Amino acid sequence: MFDGEVPQETGLRDHGGPDLADDAHGPSGRPAAPIVLLHGLMGRGRTWRRQIPWLRRYGRVFTFDAAFHTGADAEDPCDDRELATERFVADLAEVLTWIDRGPAVLIGHSMGALHAWCTAAEYPELVAALVVEDMAPDFRGRSTTNWTPWFESWPERFASESEAAAMFGPVAGRYFFEAFDSGRLHGRIPLWAAIAEEWGRRDFWIQWRSVRVPTLLIEAEYGVTPPGQMRTMCAENDHATFIRVPDAGHLVHDDAPHVYRGAVEAFLSGLDL
Repeated sequence: MFDGEVPQETGLRDHGGPDLADDAHGPSGRPAAPIVLLHGLMGRGRTWRRQIPWLRRYGRVFTFDAAFHTGADAEDPCDDRELATERFVADLAEVLTWIDRGPAVLIGHSMGALHAWCTAAEYPELVAALVVEDMAPDFRGRSTTNWTPWFESWPERFASESEAAAMFGPVAGRYFFEAFDSGRLHGRIPLWAAIAEEWGRRDFWIQWRSVRVPTLLIEAEYGVTPPGQMRTMCAENDHATFIRVPDAGHLVHDDAPHVYRGAVEAFLSGLDL
């Protein structure tokens, strides 16, 4: 059984909380499933720091930095398969097996949400419930090529959070600066763009329709998902519930934190795991 801090290079962090293995119980009085927080593209586990304290009431909380987001990836992948969704799903399944505290609640934002529901489809024995924040199954036809000039305008290092906020806005600027290493990127933009390029070539409807665990879908009014897709996700899966958060951007958990917290706490409190 996993116990304590894992080596830094894995990207997994244990933030404590009620533990199923210790027969601890959350607010509902039931044994608490572990909660694993999954960041979006260009994010990092530590960007969940504002959500971790209240989530600890519902289970032992872990954050996980996906491959190519740890600040330690110096080498290019050997081939494109290392950037495929299946690779990230396999990594996550390995982490959940390592934690070894029973099926987990996966709370994912954007890319992390995609990896969460694909893991629930591929490894149903490892997943108890899902929170999917502003992510959809089908971005086919979209490309990251129009991002290139914007990326090239970034400085090599952001001297302060205020400098990042000036470029990205206050919410996203804080998010990115928290993910960076002393103001420098914690990964390589070409690799991140290549990860997103896969989403423009394939869809993940089959994986979504295979999910058989309770799922909360959270859509931002000003998010990135194609119009109507998250509502369709809910309509096509009897295990899902859906909310749309008015006036919120892609980072719902930071842009509308009280709405996000209320929705997630209500969802977690209602689980019968």
